[in-house]
Amino acid sequence: MLRHPWMLPTWALLGSLSAGCGASHSHVTWTEPPPRQEAIVERPPAAPAEPPAPSAVADPKAFAARYPNPALCEAAARRVQAESRDEGWAALKACIENTPFTQLNALLGRAWAEDLRVRPEGAALIARVVAQRGGSVTGELQTLQDRRIPIFSLSSAMDRPDTYKGRYVLLRARVADQRSEGERPTVWLVEQTLTSVETNAPVGYSERSDMLSSYSGDLDGQTQLSGPGRIGGTVTSRQREERTVTRKHYDNISDETGREALGRLPHADPFLENRRDYVILARFDGMRVTSGGTDGDEEAPRIPVLTIVSYYPPHPLVVY
Repeated sequence: MLRHPWMLPTWALLGSLSAGCGASHSHVTWTEPPPRQEAIVERPPAAPAEPPAPSAVADPKAFAARYPNPALCEAAARRVQAESRDEGWAALKACIENTPFTQLNALLGRAWAEDLRVRPEGAALIARVVAQRGGSVTGELQTLQDRRIPIFSLSSAMDRPDTYKGRYVLLRARVADQRSEGERPTVWLVEQTLTSVETNAPVGYSERSDMLSSYSGDLDGQTQLSGPGRIGGTVTSRQREERTVTRKHYDNISDETGREALGRLPHADPFLENRRDYVILARFDGMRVTSGGTDGDEEAPRIPVLTIVSYYPPHPLVVY
């Protein structure tokens, strides 16, 4: 067996070299093994990355325009929600913001209950729907309370300011005045409520008739002053008759509740106009003593202070 030189002991290697003249030469060729050829594996070209699936509500207005009424739009948003909760919420917002959405019970239903609880814009969407339903805040707040939605009335907050401080309040109010208090504008709000006034409105059918009667003649008689004599003359009578078909009509009148508040804005808003009603969602910040009183005086008049979160003009027609 041939052994490589680097495997022989030193003395053996020297012995083989010294015996060399008379012996036949044995040539040992040290050759390096050929370089190992690595197999070349052809890898298939990487598949191009798939583009992200287009959003179902990439264009909110276009999404809402697909459906002839808000109820169908909300049903479509629930179908989108089954695929993606975020996409479903975006679809619902598109329905509320781009259609005359008045389906408050659908918004407060089981499908959207979790989103309303965890998403910060949920309260503002509720306020918007209340405004689109006509802004009858008193009745709508009762519906919210029945569903355990934490949005409360201004009167409740004023009665127990420590309990409701930091919570949402919803009110219908008229902007009486706006002033700047430091860098933040302050709005003077006068709370309003809706009352219904009944009137009789004609519906297009009426009758009218006039009658004129005239009588003339002489009258014989005797008076104490002039004695016997004759009196002549004419008697005329006029009669008018009218007939009109009417129908009862009810008008919604905004009336003051007697409660006022100061609303703070982060910056001046040109779209919040004086002498107009708005449905306002605000955070209740507590009560403040009005001018002329001191904080230690329990009898001093106080006014609630609110931070306005959002506001919406109420629709003139009320949905019941």
